[in-house]
This record gives sequence, C-alpha cells and structure tokens, in this order.
Amino acid sequence: MSNPITPSSAEPVVTAADPIPAPVNRIPTPAATPPDILRCAYMEIVVTDLAASRKFYVDVLDLVVTEEDETTVYLRSFEEFIHHNLVLRQGPVAAVAAFSYRVRSPEDLDRAVAFYTELGCRVERRSEGYVKGIGDSVRVEDPLGFPVEFFYDVEHVERLAWRYDLYTPGALVRLDHFNQVTPDVPRAVAYMEDLGFRVTEDIQDEAGTTYAAWMRRKPTVHDTAMTGGDGPRMHHVAFATHEKHNIIAICDKLGALRMSDVIERGPGRHGVSNAFYLYIRDPDGHRIEIYTQDYYTGDPDNPVVTWDVHDNQRRDWWGNAVVPSWYTDASLVLDLDGEPKPVVSRIDDSELEVTIGADGFSYTRKGDEAQGFKLGNTL
Repeated sequence: MSNPITPSSAEPVVTAADPIPAPVNRIPTPAATPPDILRCAYMEIVVTDLAASRKFYVDVLDLVVTEEDETTVYLRSFEEFIHHNLVLRQGPVAAVAAFSYRVRSPEDLDRAVAFYTELGCRVERRSEGYVKGIGDSVRVEDPLGFPVEFFYDVEHVERLAWRYDLYTPGALVRLDHFNQVTPDVPRAVAYMEDLGFRVTEDIQDEAGTTYAAWMRRKPTVHDTAMTGGDGPRMHHVAFATHEKHNIIAICDKLGALRMSDVIERGPGRHGVSNAFYLYIRDPDGHRIEIYTQDYYTGDPDNPVVTWDVHDNQRRDWWGNAVVPSWYTDASLVLDLDGEPKPVVSRIDDSELEVTIGADGFSYTRKGDEAQGFKLGNTL
C-alpha cells in the first residue's frame, strides 16, 4: 500500500486498513492462538513516597480507595466494578510494574502462556494472583520489553455509578488507556496486531516514518498507544471523565490548591482521537492523562485515520504547542524481578525534532507561505 501522506495532503487521510509500513525486523507471528483481550484493566506503578502519592490520587484526583495496607493502595474509578484500576506500591524506584489486561475467559490464560512461550518470552503464572483482588494471572516480559499481565478472575466491588452523593466535579469514571514508548513503532504495531489489537489512528510523514499509533481492543480509539521514543517506557495512563467540564474542574481545583505546576499540558482538544484532554504529573513524575469524548470504533471495517507529523493540529486541535517534556519524559518499566528495564534509543526520526526542533516545522494549512505564530519553527 502506498504511503497515505502526500505533499498535497492538508487534512488527515482515511484508509480502509492499517497503512503503517511493514517493519524490517518483524517479531515472528506465533502459531499459538493469542489470548482474547477485553480491555485495559489496571496499571501497577511503583511510587517512592506512598503517602504523597495517596494524597495526590485520592485527595486531589478523587479516585476511590478499595483497599490499602502499609505498602500498597488499591484505587478505582467511579464506574468500575472490578477491585481496582490503579495500584500504588511503595518502592525504591518510580516505575511501572504491570500493564494489565482482562481476558474473556480463564482459558485465555492458557493461551497467553502458549503464545508468549512460543515467542521465547519470560512467562510466569500465579494462581493466587500478583496483587489483591485479582486471581489466576499470567505476567510476561513481552517482546518489546514491557511487563504485561493477563487475568480473568477478579473480586467484584460496589460500582459507584449511582452514588451521586459521592461524585465530585472532576470525578474520574473509567480507566481508558495506556500509552507506551517504544523505539520502533511499526515493529510494535505488527506484534500488537498479532495479539489482536487494531490500529485506529497513526502519525506518519511523507517518507513513511511512523511516529505513533493508537490501538484498541474495546470499541474506543485505544486501549494502548505506541509512541516512538527511547523505550521501553510508560508515557501515560489515562482516566476518563463524563464531560469536558469535569476536566476544567480538575484544573480549577489544582489552581485552588496552588498545584498548577503539576499541569504539564492542556486542557485542550486532540486532533488524533478527537478527545478533550489534560496531562498532569504525580509526585514521582508519572504522567496521567484525563480524557473524554473520543469516538466509537467497534465495527470490523472501522476506517484508519493517518495524520501528517507536520500538521500542528494532530496533537492539539487548536494548534497549541506541545511542551518538549511531553515528548522526552516517561516512566521506567520493571522486569518480572522488579528491576528497571534498560532503555533503548530510538533510531528513526524524533517527532520533537521534526516538528519543533531547530530544523522542525509544522503547518495549519499545508502550502501556506506565511509563518503563523503557532507554527513549530517559531518556538
């Protein structure tokens, strides 16, 4: 398939299937059937000051405490019925211990073991689970270097969707997605497609370099995104609100608490995903996105949207600049022994460099000669 980005493109390009070029060093496709993944379900992160992190996520962001002890806090969003969406665990190094997905049946754990064993990955299984509230689980170090968990058995808790007496103006109602930083996006996409994920949107340039891809299992824009950069690292974990005014309420609360410095980017409207967004940083620097109002993607022929990397509306629909830290900073990830994984440098072009670096450029209307004040090469 020819590259969808052409010099005359002034709008995102819509195609019938994944337009990302095939990777040069493709991860082999296992003969084993992959596990049937339902959705991203929770993330386990290591924090260096549990009390400070608890205050941030509970007192500021209003996540609900399901259970806690001296070393761990289990949190969930208002519409969740499983035990937790986020685990905060005290540790020496701020990092991510698990990107966790729920699968459709207990048998899918057997499939996960077979799939990753064939890939030659490190695979572990605990019938009692790795964290409270989660039963039989499989954890792997996947071919991209990420710690990934699959589970089916889970403890149910009260879904607070009807507890409007507990709601706050910025209530977080669902876990929406992960975002992973990886050096080779086409290689990551091909592997994730073997796992059953499908591309909904991506960012490329005229030469076919792929800078990021959004991939889904549930019928939204993504359960995870693959962002090009030094990795493996975690870019962010995202929670959804009902409406964009909930995100504005969070900003107002942060301002009232004299915590505006934790706002890294936004609020704004993405071009990619069409969602309203806010990015904030927790006490350890872990990035959280607050996210709402993307779109349905569940049909088998859902079109794929490809954005030109130089379109300054791709990351922010209003054309606002992306701060450099958003491109450069991310959280370490751990192996199954709890040790930080080495970070491998990206070789392909950097989105930061080609759009807002010394030689970068971006546009609002492709072909315009005038240099608008929002264009990347003015920063």
